[in-house]
Parts: sequence; C-alpha cells; structure tokens
Amino acid sequence: MTPDEIEGAVAAELPRAIEELKRLVSIPSVAFPGHPEEPVRAAAAVTEELLRGAGLPHVQQIPVEGSFPAVYAEAPAPPGAPTVLLYAHYDVQPAGDPALWRTPAFEPTEIDGAVYGRGAADDKSGIISHVAALRVFQGRFPVGVKVIIEGQEEYAGERLEAFVERNPELVRADAMVIADTGNPRVGDPSVTTSLRGMGAFTVEVRTLAEPLHSGSFGGAAPDALAALIRMLAALHDDHGDIRVPGLPRGTFLGVGPTEEEFRETAGVLDGVSLVGSGSLADRLWASYAITVTGLDVPTVSGAINAVQPMARARVTVRVPPAGDPKTTIEAVVGFLQQVAPWGVRVDFTDYTMGSGFLADTAGSARSALNRAMERAYGRPPRDVGAGGSIPLVSTLVRQFPAAEVLLFGAEDDGASIHAPNERLVIEELRRTILSEALFLQEYGSAATG
Repeated sequence: MTPDEIEGAVAAELPRAIEELKRLVSIPSVAFPGHPEEPVRAAAAVTEELLRGAGLPHVQQIPVEGSFPAVYAEAPAPPGAPTVLLYAHYDVQPAGDPALWRTPAFEPTEIDGAVYGRGAADDKSGIISHVAALRVFQGRFPVGVKVIIEGQEEYAGERLEAFVERNPELVRADAMVIADTGNPRVGDPSVTTSLRGMGAFTVEVRTLAEPLHSGSFGGAAPDALAALIRMLAALHDDHGDIRVPGLPRGTFLGVGPTEEEFRETAGVLDGVSLVGSGSLADRLWASYAITVTGLDVPTVSGAINAVQPMARARVTVRVPPAGDPKTTIEAVVGFLQQVAPWGVRVDFTDYTMGSGFLADTAGSARSALNRAMERAYGRPPRDVGAGGSIPLVSTLVRQFPAAEVLLFGAEDDGASIHAPNERLVIEELRRTILSEALFLQEYGSAATG
C-alpha cells in the first residue's frame, strides 16, 4: 500500500475505532484486589473479538498464573519480512472518588474532540491503535505480527513478565511496539527512549491492642497514625529531595519540559512550589521518586476521638533506568525501619517490582518509525523519557537483546492518566494509528526491498 492509501484507510477507519474505544472504556476492568473480576474478563473477551476482526488468523486468551488472561494473536511473516510484536493492556486504574469526575468514569463521553473516561488513554487507546492499524491491511500484513494484550499491568505486571520468561518463543520478534506511552503535548511527536523502573510495598504500623479514648489516653498512648506520618515525612527533606541514603539524583541528556509547561500540565496551584532539585528532565525521567499512594486510616467523616492502634500506607518508588528495584526497595524499607519512633511495630508486605529501560535508537525499525511519524505529524519525532514504568519492557529487552523496542502511543501529558477526568484526544489517536500503520509498511518494505 502507498502512504496515501494508508492515510485514506485510517481516515475511513477512525469513526469505527472511536466507537470501539468507547465500548472498551465502558467496561470497568479494574484488576486490583477487591474489585469485581467479571468486568476484567469481559474486557479480555472484547479485546479478543476486536483482534479477530482485525484479520489475524490466530487469536486466543492465554492463562497467566496468578493474574488475568493475556489476549494473544499472530499472523505469519511474508517471505523475508521481519516480525513485529504489538503490546498494550486492557486493565485500568481504579476510578477513585466519583465526585472528582466531571463525567462518569465508565460512561465514555465525547467532548470537544476528546473521549473522557477511565482507560480512554491508559491503555485502551493502545488496543484500539493496534486494531485499527492492522485493519488497514485487510489481513495482508507487510510484516509478521504478534500481539499480546495484558490483563493486569496496573497492579501486578510482573506476572506477565514471569509468563514471558517461561514462553519466550511466543513473543519473539524483530521489533516490539509498546503502545503505553505518548507525547509530552498533543501534536508533539515523540518516542520514549527511557523508562523508570518501580517498586511498591505496604507499610503497617501498630502501637496498641485497640483504639483508646483520646481524652483519657492521648498525650501518653503512642498513636500509630502519628508514628506513620513521622516516618513518611522523613523520606524527603524540606526541598522535596529524597533523604534515603544510596538514592542519588540522575541526569537525563535530552530536553524536558519547562517549569511553566509542567505546572500547567500538572495543574500545580498558584503559589505552590515544585519539589526536588535539578532539571525537570532529571527529576521526572532519571531520578528516584517516592510517593505515598494510599493510606488506611479513619476518614474525616468517620473520625472518632480515639488514639489509633494501627495505620497503613502504600508506598511507590520510581527507579532510574540503570537502578535496581530490589536494592532500592531494600534501602527505603531499611530507612523507614530506622526512623520509626517509639519502638512501634512495623511490618512490610505486598511487594511489587519492575525494572527500567533505556533504548537503542539507531536501528532500522526506529528509522522506519521516524519516517512514519514524520508523515503522520509533519515533523520527525524527538526522544523523551517517561517517569512511569511498564514492567514487561525490561523482560523483553533481557530476553531479546537484538530486538528493537519502540515506545509511542496516543497518550499525552495532559491526558490525566491515573487521575480523575482521564481523556484521549481523537486527533492524537488518528495520528497514532496512522504512525503505526505507516511504520508496519515502511519496516516491511525496507526489509524486503
């Protein structure tokens, strides 16, 4: 197919792709403990159906131990053509407080050229990008195709890692497209060449056998919540830099956002300072970051006048690409044990970990992607980093060191992923579909002459 034919096919396919994205977003596929499993499995079934409709001759759900099924598909390569693996995930983050959403999280709503809803960007846009790009070729693909869509990336992605390590031939490919990132701004073509790894754990503090009346016992009885607050606050200094020994600030060689751009994208309130030191690219893409992502304590509306016997927190640590998540988590846990006051009992449970990634940008697949994105966006892409983690990527790099791993997608920094009012700009989806379809054609043509 010519580039003009591909562009026309993508334009014709876009309305269908938008409706299919809305269908996926309407399924609350939250694969976190405590959430219903049926919607997660329903999302897997819809994903399987969409891949069958994309012209792939072999599609199936594959069990993943301790997790939800992966949806797998493949089509053989034409003679002399390379094989490309396409990745995305169908699970989503919890919606959080419904009151913070301007439209219901799982009722996809189209407003001013964007689709709002949990998962619209992260990462059901990745599924739709793959499906729509493949449909362009009507079953006559210019490369071999393998597709794997994960079912529990947001909570326990390391389970798919273990599956891939046991079944490497299933996903072996010459190039791998990871559609779980995006551009810093809408219309700013970018390829993510650096990912931070991550680790997470739950810390629990206990001090008393049961709650005690704060009037009768407050002032002498050790408050578990106060102890936990002191421990968590000790993780950072007054500037917001990490105090844990052995976690130095890193350096990113590319250009990051300006402070004005970051403040606008992040919605930082007027008068509130950014935290940490070094350039924003250093802080966001090449340095450690520690975030308290959840607390188990009494709510304000349900508060009683009592000294708390127990408090828990979920702590997430982002790790630079060259860092080791295991030793990083050991350092943070050791530090929290060291600063725990009053001899409180401290337990650490529910660990998860994933390594980072640093790309090689000089291969033939990246060259083909550069040409494809220049056609789709009007200018060639630039290299950027991402502070988030994709657990599978480091496993793929370790298993297939000769493969080129390409990270791009329809998300952007204003998409509010993992936050209320997540949205996907439809024009960005179109350009991503077009980029992927052009890439498949360019990469296949370059290999076969």
